[in-house]
Amino acid sequence: MDTYDVVVIGGGPAGEVVAGRAAGAGLSAVVVEAEAVGGECSYRACVPSKALLRPGAVRAEARSVDGARQTVTADLDPARVLARRDRFTGRGDDTGQADWLDGAGVTLVRGHGRLAGERRVEVTGADGTVRALRARRAVVVCTGTEPALPPVEGLDRIGVWTNRQATTADAVPTRLVVIGGGVVACEMATAWRSLGASVTLLVRDQALLTDWEPCAGEEVTRGLGDLGVTIRFGVSALRVARDAHTRTVTVETDDGTALVCDEVLAAVGRRPRTADLGLETVGLPVGDWLPVDDTCRVTAVAGDWLHAVGDVNGRAPLTHMAKYQARACAAAIAERAAGRPADPGGRQPWSIRAGHAAVPRAVFTRPEVASAGLTERAAREAGLAVRAVEYRTDDVAGAALHADDYRGFAKLVVDENRGVVVGCTLTGPMATELIHTATVAIVGEVPLDRLRHAVPAFPTVSEVWLRLLEAYGL
Repeated sequence: MDTYDVVVIGGGPAGEVVAGRAAGAGLSAVVVEAEAVGGECSYRACVPSKALLRPGAVRAEARSVDGARQTVTADLDPARVLARRDRFTGRGDDTGQADWLDGAGVTLVRGHGRLAGERRVEVTGADGTVRALRARRAVVVCTGTEPALPPVEGLDRIGVWTNRQATTADAVPTRLVVIGGGVVACEMATAWRSLGASVTLLVRDQALLTDWEPCAGEEVTRGLGDLGVTIRFGVSALRVARDAHTRTVTVETDDGTALVCDEVLAAVGRRPRTADLGLETVGLPVGDWLPVDDTCRVTAVAGDWLHAVGDVNGRAPLTHMAKYQARACAAAIAERAAGRPADPGGRQPWSIRAGHAAVPRAVFTRPEVASAGLTERAAREAGLAVRAVEYRTDDVAGAALHADDYRGFAKLVVDENRGVVVGCTLTGPMATELIHTATVAIVGEVPLDRLRHAVPAFPTVSEVWLRLLEAYGL
């Protein structure tokens, strides 16, 4: 049995950061990974999806300004777009990231890791051999999530696309049906439509992005419509079948229609990758999320040895939040190893705070939408004394100069009792870049009477902040 201070199961962004930080604090660390170091984000999610989306966004931006519009006369080149994506992902080659672990002083063990009791992990290699690891200080679960398939008859027999196939496909499907109305569904509909596919969204709900402010879903709906995407609200797929000869797929829906397409993308949510993690060996239910405290310690297990970082704990399933949690978790483990208390609650520098009510989100559709903190509804449900203000970003001088047809929307949610911003939603070009200002204001709990003195440069789209504060009455 090999012994390390910290054993990390999962080598995605969360696992890399927590292991690297632990090693940097003088602790021995090992990462167990069955697939590619770098995880879903690097090869089959965030990075390739943005690589697919960016060329269409650049083309649209050039065409939004008179004088530049006339020079853009051709469609995107799919082969070059896909090749550029592959340069970012290396087609799954994790050599660079494995080398980074080695340079950080972290051992990499290839294989499938499972808990085997307190502080123990068993790793099954590709050849079936089993290696035993023991953690002196902590085991950290960073296994992330996997796609959840909707209950559609035949879906498991047609070679359905999930985010993995949608971000790594080597050719543009002629016709794509997307089941879902969330972030992955909207982004992939945007990307593949920009590359020439005919795209239809089947959305069970009556709106897109239902956990966002309504304006976000409304603007993305308009944008997808302008791109030529067909959206069918209130419609669910019942059954699918692939023709053995033509390889086309027929999708039957609950409104009595049938769609014929080349591929079906299921994008209806994700579930934790904990079904084969050995949770039963430490008294935890198999397949569940792993609830944690503000140091990422799993609260249902006695002691301070088991931690869960990133998507697997269900707090904020986003890569940037996984890395944020990993930094906090590694610091807490190091403090405990040094015999110092590392109690959660926001008072310690390593305790997680942004994960509660200041999570930034970005969707790279056209238009872009981004948010930080709470929606108005969530703030009211939390019992806050809420006042919300809205402003059309189109009316900002900097926005009009940025694009001739700039269209955007901004909404601010204010806690009246404290006089601070607790939520912000932006839509339109540059929204994903502008949102960090809101994140800083929310995390810093900047009083509005101070925030009014943060003067945006003229003429920039950031002037929307001045207009929002004026709308509030400052």
